[in-house]
Parts: sequence; structure tokens; C-alpha cells
Amino acid sequence: MKKNILIGVTGGIAAYKILDLIRLLKKEGHSVFVIMTKGATEMFSITNFEKASGNKASVNLFEKNFNYKDVLNNRKVEHIELADKSDVMVIAPATANIIGKLANGIADDFLTTTVLAVTSPIIICPSMNINMWNNPIVQENLAKLKSADYQIIEPTSGILACGYEGMGRLENVEIINKEINKLLDKNDSLKGKKIIITAGGTTEKIDEVRFITNRSSGKMGVAIAEECYLRGADILLFRSKTSVHPRYLIKEKIFNTADELLQLIKANINDTDLFFQTAAVSDYKIDKSFKGKISSEKPLELRLISQIKIIDQVKKLSPETKLIAFKAEYGLSEKELIEEASKKMKDSNADFIIANDISRKDSGFESDDNEVYIISKNGKIKKIELTSKKKLGKQIVEYVL
Repeated sequence: MKKNILIGVTGGIAAYKILDLIRLLKKEGHSVFVIMTKGATEMFSITNFEKASGNKASVNLFEKNFNYKDVLNNRKVEHIELADKSDVMVIAPATANIIGKLANGIADDFLTTTVLAVTSPIIICPSMNINMWNNPIVQENLAKLKSADYQIIEPTSGILACGYEGMGRLENVEIINKEINKLLDKNDSLKGKKIIITAGGTTEKIDEVRFITNRSSGKMGVAIAEECYLRGADILLFRSKTSVHPRYLIKEKIFNTADELLQLIKANINDTDLFFQTAAVSDYKIDKSFKGKISSEKPLELRLISQIKIIDQVKKLSPETKLIAFKAEYGLSEKELIEEASKKMKDSNADFIIANDISRKDSGFESDDNEVYIISKNGKIKKIELTSKKKLGKQIVEYVL
């Protein structure tokens, strides 16, 4: 479906890459409108952006011969009209300057006044020197924008225009394009549904310094949370302290231990429609943790004891909640993996069990990819071949719905 996309181009060297982004969006049939800062026009030709977009590129808030009476007579303000027709707005590259302005509500040119008037989703794509990116003021400004529901597509590492190497390069335009289309595809299929998702690995204390944990990154749980967010759900994400962060402004609560996670579930499970138990919960904890820091001068024996199975508690706490749980196994055959998952489904009374083999080096823990089997309560089995966890999150949500 054809959409209207606003692209704000600021005075960063990476702005030349945005011409390719515009061409990708045009090829998909979207209408693209470009707003350039004066800094951007001093570095790049307005004509090139107008040719790529097929529309006038806006720069000046007040054109020559501006007459306020025309505005009053026609009731038309150009930057407001652009803001009103926007389905998604993208600022790329986003310099430290524009990030600082928007974080503090400054509107002193065409781009900033338009952004403040936009009610559609806004994507910020930072690009700058590594030291600027790591500056605490810049990071504070980014946090403020994220808290205001701006989506931040963080830069990547590599050789920068200034000659430095590190974080600060504009993300690949193909990836930015995919993120734009995700927001354009946002729907209300889960509107009004209360969903809880758990993500990441638990940690269990040994002493005040050391702990036992697992390799879970939280990527799978966060991918599911983001997909549910794009479908309009009322989401509560229980995320471990070591988990990756979601890209969107999703309500979350942080846990460390399995017991902390269980207490969060008990306090929030009421009236939950769907529960995705994606977190990797430790099966064991230390029988008795030590105070202070254990001396490393002599050998130490630790006694591990089994923990309560959180997955088995969800249906007991809320029988009407649809439970979708993950089951990780190591080095099993396809038949054995499905058998183990089916046993877990029976024990937990889950509606779906999603099983995967974590012995594979190309998927599972810490990886961006995964391959899973979805086992339904009615015995139906669906295999999803190796794909990115972001794509997998979408397929899982679509399937369980």
C-alpha cells in the first residue's frame, strides 16, 4: 500500500547514502518528501534529493516574500501539511545537533518544527564520530527521545568519515528501509490484548561478586515483544538485567534471579491473554550463598539445588491465559526434541511449546538466528527453518494467533 514518508536529512557526511534509501522507498511505491537542514544543503545538492524523491525538498521555514496574511487567508502552513500527511518520518543521518534539539523541544528550522508536529512514528538514525556517540550528553538525549516513543536505529561500527574506527556509522540503508516498512505494516490485530513476554537469562548468586547464569541474550523474547507491540498489544516485558534492549518504548520490569521473575509473574499475571515464557530460567541455584567475597586461595565445593519450574506455575496462577513456552535441548534428534517438548507441554499444560536445539553453532543462544519446532496442544507440529529471530518472532506470533 502506498504511504507518505518524510525524510529529514541533516548535515552529516552519511547523507549521500540517503539517496539510495529514497530510491528503495520509491521502488516500493511510496511517496517520499525530503526536508533538508541548511547544513545539509551546504554539503549536498538539493536537486539530487528532489530528483530522487520526485518532490520539492523543503529547507527554509520562511521562503522569500513570505506574507503572514497568505497563511491566515489560506489556512495552510507547509510544514504542518507535511506533518499531517506523514505515515512515517525518518531522520537520517541524525547528527548530535539534531538529536539535542529534538530531545529538548527546540524548533528553529523547517525540520525541527515539522518533527514536533508529526503524530506518526518517527525513526532516528544517528551517524557521528565515535567520541560524539559516546558522549554522555548525546546518550542522555537519545534516552529522552526513546522515552518519548522515538525509534532509534543505532549506528554500526567501522571506519568513519573522520578516519576513526568504531561505533558511529549510519546503519545500512536496506536495514533502515526494512524498519520503515515494519512500522508501515503495523496493525491492530492484538489491540486490547494483554501480553506478558519474558526474555533473557536468570542469574543466581554465589557470593557478593560471583554468580551462575546461562548464555541467553534475550533476543528471541525481545523480538516477540516488538512484534506484539507493532500489532497494538498492551505489553509487559519481563527482561533480565543482561538482556538486549527492545527498540521500541515497551513497558518492562527487570529481574535477576528466577525467584524475582516468579514474583513478577505472580504480581502481574491476572487478566493476561497471552504469556510467552521465553526467558532461560536456571534449573539450579546455590544451596547457600556466601557473604562477602569467597577467597580464591583454596578449592571450593558448591552444592546446587533444583529450583521450582516457572513454566509449570503459569497455568496454575492463571488457567485462562494462553501459554506459549520455549524448550531448549542440546544435541537431540528431531524426534527426541519433539518428544521432550511434548512432555513439557503436558507437565506445564502449555498451549504451545517452541523447541530448539542449542547445540547448533548457527542458531540459539547468543545468535541472531534460530530454527524451531512449534508443537500445538492438538498435536500439530510446525517447523520454521533457520531464519533471523526478528522474522521468527513475527512467524511465531502469527502462528499462535
